[in-house]
Amino acid sequence: MKKTLWHILLTLPKILVLLLVVANTKAFGGEPISESHPDLRVAELLEPVETKNQELKPEQSDRSISQNSPQITPIEPRKPSSEPPVTSVSQLSDVQPTDWAFQALQSLVERYSCIVGYPDGQYRGDRALTRYEFAAGLNACLDQVNQLIASSTANLVTQEDLTTLQRLSEEFRPELAELAGRIDNLEARTAQVEANRFSTTTKLVGNVIFLAADVFGDRVNNTPADDTDDDANAFFAYRAQLSFQTSFSGEDQLNAILRADSIPNLGASTGTNMTRFAIDRSGLFPENDLYLENLYYRFPIGSKVNVWVGTRTINFPVFVPTFNQLNGNPSQGGFSRFGQFNPTVYRPGFDGAGAAVAYRFNNQLQLHLGWIADGLVANQPNNGIFNNSSQAAIAQLSITPSKQLDLGLTYTRKYYPTNSGNNLTGGTGSAFARNPFGQNATISDNFGLEFSWKVNPRFTFGGWFGYTQAHQVDRGDNDATIINGALTFAFPDLFSKGNLGGITIGIPPKVTSNDFISAGQQREDPDTSLHLETFYTFRINNNVRVTPIVYLITKPEHNDNNDPILVGVLRTSFAF
Repeated sequence: MKKTLWHILLTLPKILVLLLVVANTKAFGGEPISESHPDLRVAELLEPVETKNQELKPEQSDRSISQNSPQITPIEPRKPSSEPPVTSVSQLSDVQPTDWAFQALQSLVERYSCIVGYPDGQYRGDRALTRYEFAAGLNACLDQVNQLIASSTANLVTQEDLTTLQRLSEEFRPELAELAGRIDNLEARTAQVEANRFSTTTKLVGNVIFLAADVFGDRVNNTPADDTDDDANAFFAYRAQLSFQTSFSGEDQLNAILRADSIPNLGASTGTNMTRFAIDRSGLFPENDLYLENLYYRFPIGSKVNVWVGTRTINFPVFVPTFNQLNGNPSQGGFSRFGQFNPTVYRPGFDGAGAAVAYRFNNQLQLHLGWIADGLVANQPNNGIFNNSSQAAIAQLSITPSKQLDLGLTYTRKYYPTNSGNNLTGGTGSAFARNPFGQNATISDNFGLEFSWKVNPRFTFGGWFGYTQAHQVDRGDNDATIINGALTFAFPDLFSKGNLGGITIGIPPKVTSNDFISAGQQREDPDTSLHLETFYTFRINNNVRVTPIVYLITKPEHNDNNDPILVGVLRTSFAF
């Protein structure tokens, strides 16, 4: 046995001599090598270090929308090859039997299996290599020889081979030592990252908005004379969000979002909710206080079903596509409340707690179902989720006939008890549209048609139409009809890659007919307002965007007695 091992050891130099012949003699001469190929496919010394727990992909940080805007994906560095070594020299398409080093290469491939070709099946034997590349190849062949020694299956070696092996080991000692040091350093850095990471299951995503804005135009009072003068001044506000996204299986996700802000509700200063921002301060929490904005859990059932369960603000855009992901994104698109999406089907008018399910029939057809109750009442035993609580249920069929076109057919049914706020249109449109029967209990059937057509990579055309039939169920038996609609024009990469321009033209929710009369007045809108909005987003980098926004409301409250109101905004968004 000792004699066999001794002869095995004597074969080692032969391997190295063959490797030197196959490489390129320039690598060992006095002539310096000027470049190294990044795709060298020799069996490699370093393997990528992988952590046990992979990072979660962040979901949309802003709950107001359900789809993310296009983002520029950073280019990842090339990873070392994990291709298995070739087992026959015939697998290398550019190696011919007439090549002067054919026999040497054949021996390395077929006897020692320590050569890996390029992905296209070539060897490229006429290319120069650096001393580091040779050290990596040498280490790979040494590993193969060690395996042969352990199994006692190697061929006999000579004393000359051992001498050559010793000489080469001494010559490349600095390079081998440096490679070993790099491995040790990489292991130390990996251990430090694992020891100091935030969590093994949770990813933290942040979003901050700085807002400078002003309003121009007289305050709404619905009378032709003695209009209230505009007393609004320029102001500066913010919104900050921290989203904790946790996964326990790699496919589920628990979302807990904290928020603090100071963005005002413009309806208080302009006299109409038609001027409201897409995101403004909640009246339930003091200004600048940190509070829990969203809390919900998503998990899959099989490959076609996703389920959501939430106890805090799991409103419809969390789990239903709204088909306005460019113009409707309040961090990168427009900033008006009405301009986000169809308000009568996607805005319940309260912060909900409930559940939802999505079923994917195929890539062209999906069904979304959801039900929520007013979260501020649902947790009270004397009320509960079914008794004296505002409620809303949604059903949407999402159709994708082609990669360029998306369609949505949506139905939402809402119920509001007496004196519950009765916000049928989610804080948009006229006061008559929000509560057509005052504070009397109301049921509404809301129908929506939405579409998004990607005409080309630089232009997307979309829009929606909403039709609502409302019915008074307490202290009377009256009906009202409410409509709204909009067209959106989005221009990705406008003037520069990563930038976004957009235009939204629409009619906010309007009461077209109503049987209800209060104080001798029929709660029906006499005229028609137009909502005209435009914006342009400058992408500073992947994390910072600056957007000037302007939107104009003609005939506010659908009343020609009111002068137009202009809102100007400068928004800076930070994502981290």
